This record gives sequence, structure tokens and C-alpha cells, in this order.
Amino acid sequence: MSALVQVSAAVIERPDGGFLMASRPAGKVYAGWWEFPGGKVEPGETPHHALVRELHEELGLEVRRAYPWLVREYIYPHAHVRLHFFRVVEWAGEPHPHEGQTLAWTRAEAPGVEPILPANGPILKGLSLPLVYGISDATVLGAERFLERLERALAEGLRLVQLREKDRPRAALAGLAGEVAARCRAHGARLFINGDAALARELDAGLHLTGAQLMRLEARPDLEWVGASCHDAGELAQAARLELDYALLAPVLPTASHPDAHPLGWARFAELAAGRPLPIYALGGLAVSDLDLARRHGAHGVALKSAAWRVGAP
Repeated sequence: MSALVQVSAAVIERPDGGFLMASRPAGKVYAGWWEFPGGKVEPGETPHHALVRELHEELGLEVRRAYPWLVREYIYPHAHVRLHFFRVVEWAGEPHPHEGQTLAWTRAEAPGVEPILPANGPILKGLSLPLVYGISDATVLGAERFLERLERALAEGLRLVQLREKDRPRAALAGLAGEVAARCRAHGARLFINGDAALARELDAGLHLTGAQLMRLEARPDLEWVGASCHDAGELAQAARLELDYALLAPVLPTASHPDAHPLGWARFAELAAGRPLPIYALGGLAVSDLDLARRHGAHGVALKSAAWRVGAP
């Protein structure tokens, strides 16, 4: 096997969700294929330093703000690469191809460019996940009030919801799930069902695994979207092995719902999230206002329970 090549890759993204891709110029391996801008990490560089240098050399951009996101390995016929992805959300200058590339602004749900390098398929799927994830709280709010809060949050932009009501009988859960699914579909939001694969299939929803379910599995469930709750390195490693689409890592801060749980804190969260190949949401004691802080510590975004359904939440 060839030596491992460290590469920094940039998801240069605009506020509207569009991001930049570049085609590889003539004379390079996979010429004409599309990829995320970036390049090799040179000896003595960190991946972030390489990102800043490569975007300046390739595109004439000065990176102002870039969040560490995820790390994936891929074995091409010519190289074994480890790709350190960053989400670049603030920069100076306009991108211009300095090395013969063709540039295109595109979107995860409809890239509009092809062919795309095979290492980037899971990246596009991860980029389609919203930054804010709302977890249901019907047990506390009551079903009727929760549905009212859900409708308002969806109208204000929430696009990712998990139905997690473990104390509700199956028949009552199915009824509530149908109501939640209808509202999510009407607003173009993605729904995940906690722990119940049959119900997820019935509603054409994603499946969210509990930590216990995750650790019992030998293979990924046969659904298009699968995520899991994680609390430690072992569970995150299992989620990665099963090639899940995301993980929730909790609790970051103390929570009223789990007063006996030992919070990770941001430093430990960052240690656990670093180098993982899948998007990781921070969960536990957070609000939408913590999104920037979470992303600076390697999170894809924030998952909210009670805070998602307060007046003024997304």
C-alpha cells in the first residue's frame, strides 16, 4: 500500500448553503473530475495551516474563519489519502483559478457537476444535514403543545427533527409520529425516529439508534439515513465502523433532564470529535447561540431538546 498522504480540503460555503467545487486540471490524475479545493499538508504544517496556504495559492483567498469538520480516508489506485475537511465560512477576496481549474458554486442536494471524485460522496451527504437538530419534548410539553411548537419552529427554519418519546406507548407514539411526519414533509424537513426501525420505514423517515442499539449491531441498518447517540470514544468508533450518517455526542454541559450524567465539557468534546469521519452534533445543555462555539470545537452543529421548542428558537 502506498504511503498515507495528508490533505486539507475546504468546503467554502456561502450563507445560502452553496459551496465551491473545482475540477482537476489537465495533466493531473483524475483530470476533469470535481473535488473540494485544497491540497497536501507539507512537512511541519498543521492541516489548518495547509488549508490557509492552499486556498491562497490556488484561489487567491484569505481564510478568515474555518471550522474543523471531519476526516475521511480513501484509497485511490495511485494514493492513500487522509482528507481533513474544513468548513470555510468567512474569507477575503473572490475565488479565481490560479492552477487551471474550473470552478463552480453548487449545492449538496443537486451538485450539478460531474464526475465527482469518489472520496467526496459521503461529504455531500453530510453537507445536506442542517446545523440545528431539534429533539422532541412531547412528554414535558404535552402532545398538542409540542405540535404547536414544532409547527412554529419549522416555519422559522428548523429542518431536522428527531422524534424521541421513549415513555409513550407504541400505538400513541405511532399516532404522534404520523402528525410529526406530516408537518416535517410540509416544510421539507428531515425526520428521524428514535429506536424504532419499523416505524422509521413506515414513515419513510431516518432511524436514530440509541447507544445500546448501536453497540449491538454488526452491520448498518438498511435505511437511507441512520444516526446514533454516542457518549464516548467506543460508541463513536462503532458509529464510524457502521458508516452511519451522523452521531450525537452528549452531554456537553449539565442538563436538567440528566442531572446525574457527567458532562464532557468542550475540551473533551473536541478531543472525542477530532478526526472522526462522520458529522457530530453537540448535545446537552445547549442553545442555538452555542452554534459557533460548537463548530469551533469540531461539531457539525448543535442538537437541542427543550431549547428547540422555546419561543424564538429556530
